[in-house]
Order: sequence, then C-alpha cells, then structure tokens
Amino acid sequence: MIATASSRRSAVAVAGVAALVALCLGMSGCGGESGDRSRLAEEGAATSDSVGVVQPSVTDGTALPLLLDLGSTTCVPCKAMAPILEEMRETFEGQLDVRFADVKKNAAAARAHGIRIIPTQIFFDEYGNELFRHQGFFSREDMLATWEELGYVFNE
Repeated sequence: MIATASSRRSAVAVAGVAALVALCLGMSGCGGESGDRSRLAEEGAATSDSVGVVQPSVTDGTALPLLLDLGSTTCVPCKAMAPILEEMRETFEGQLDVRFADVKKNAAAARAHGIRIIPTQIFFDEYGNELFRHQGFFSREDMLATWEELGYVFNE
C-alpha cells in the first residue's frame, strides 16, 4: 500500500493530538482558562486516593458537604491550589470535608468522575450528590462564593 501525502499528514496530526493530550494529563497538567469557575498534596494534608463512590463524612452525627479536588502533585495549577485547599480543610473542619485524589496514582478516581482536565473540583452535598464542578485553578474566594450560591455558608 502506498501512503499519500494527505494520509501521512493525517497520521501526523492524530499523533500530535495524542501527544498533546498525554502531555496535558501527564506532565504539566492543564488548568482551564483563568476565567473558568480547580488541589492538596502537601505532607499531612488529607487525601483520598481511593475515590470512587463518594461517601459523605460524618462529624458529630452530621454528614458534611464535600469538596473533592482531582489533580496531580506534578501539575502546576494543582500545586498552586494545594495550600488553599489545605487552609480550607483546617479552617472549615467539622463543616466541610476537603479531599484530594491524585489521578496519576489513582486513575480509577479520574475515570469514576469523568475527569478530562486537571485540576477539577467537584462540590458534593452531604448526601453525596454532585452539585457543581469546575476545571482549572479555582480561588478560595470563588470556591466559597460557589458554596454560598449552592446554599452553604461556612463559619471561619
């Protein structure tokens, strides 16, 4: 079979797209645009590397809403979110469950939640129902504003 120039260009284009997707998910991570409405792997931070079915946390007999961040410890926007999420985990302890899943170590978590871009934050109510999701870096202020829009206000 003789390959035409057109078929070679198509094959190169497909390979290029595959390489770009691999780079995005593998090496650097790809956050969404900065205008989008995305992390927690410092030592000692709460992590959830076996995320599949989301189980609500219960504190003092009360189920808590959950902020689940799916990313990687090698993703630049994910690293930028780590201290923000750690601070939120500590500040809102007993009011909000904040978890991180490293999709490089736990690909099942990425598949279970349909992750295409990291970091991705998913907001769940206290029953485990998904309320909202965001792709890319997400500031503390924007996360709290989103929780407020969803009817949750946390005391600092």
